Amino acid sequence: MVVETWTRWQEDVEREGMRFAPAPEYHVFPTMERPLKPYEAVRRAASVTREVVRAERPDVVVADILTLAPALAAELEGVPWATVIPHVDPRSAPGFPVYSVGARLPRTALGRRFWDAFDPVIGRGLALGRSELNETRSRLGLPPLAHVHGGISRALALVGTFPQLEYPRAGGPPPGTHVVGPLQWEPPFGDVEDPPGDPSWPLVLVAPSTAQDRDGAMLRAALAGLAGLPVRVLATTNKRGETSGFDVPANARLVDWVSYSRTMPRCDVVVCHAGHGTLMRALSAGCVVVACPAAGDMNENAARLDWAGAGVRLPRRLISPRGLRLAVRRALAEPGLRTRAAGLAAWAAARDPADRAAELVEGLASGG
Repeated sequence: MVVETWTRWQEDVEREGMRFAPAPEYHVFPTMERPLKPYEAVRRAASVTREVVRAERPDVVVADILTLAPALAAELEGVPWATVIPHVDPRSAPGFPVYSVGARLPRTALGRRFWDAFDPVIGRGLALGRSELNETRSRLGLPPLAHVHGGISRALALVGTFPQLEYPRAGGPPPGTHVVGPLQWEPPFGDVEDPPGDPSWPLVLVAPSTAQDRDGAMLRAALAGLAGLPVRVLATTNKRGETSGFDVPANARLVDWVSYSRTMPRCDVVVCHAGHGTLMRALSAGCVVVACPAAGDMNENAARLDWAGAGVRLPRRLISPRGLRLAVRRALAEPGLRTRAAGLAAWAAARDPADRAAELVEGLASGG
């Protein structure tokens, strides 16, 4: 197996026993340098990746939903390709709210009609994306696509989330799509010391995003809001550097990094920004989640969590010491939240999503 990705992941790829190939990295957002337009970068990257595909002659190519180049390179070389969607499926259906705005699935016909009114706007955006992709395909010598979401394989799309977080669709998932469950990996890391306090007190993990909230507003609010409560608080800066700039109460411990897979099974509640990876790990461990979405698909993830009844959603405007304190209290006090989180953990423990994904990929490679 060969993994083509950015060079910062080379050590991790090789540690897992796979061969590494460096992926092209281009500026596609405004910088001090001249950035490439997104589809210009895709065209260039596809040409580079095509050489890797040609040299390796794989039976199948598996690409992330956001990386179009491997899919195009596979098509150019006549190799079947699959898409990994490492979060909830972003494709809409009648009555669905606009993806990523953070709205829950409507419960009434009136609510469904409200969201249906946005379909023309969403349709124009999808049509523009198809046009840009087809321009790229034309420059690579590939025929145009008539359908939207051209970056998602119709042969096999693997949705790496809990099926319990997927809104029900009439007729089931789109053709070729399989909701396999959370596909999880993390770099190796040891245990950290538990926070001070009575061992019988609930353990709350505060796990901020590695990409959002650079000033640590949610982390600071959680440390202040949980001070004095009969809970133990383990908090991490997630490699933001110095931990001495935070006021750490007597019932808390602040560290720079923590292994979620080793720590979350001991926790009762996880406070996070609702990044999909953190959310999946917490629910797989049976933790009730307090979701404080910051941006992007975090709003969608928090809405799905709330809809599934396995956590508490705290809007950005309420992220304060008092807001976090009340949210954690609710997470600990409502038995239904714990029951549904435990149900998700039981679902995850009864199956291996990675094995299922591998089985489907092998079936695609063999023509099944």
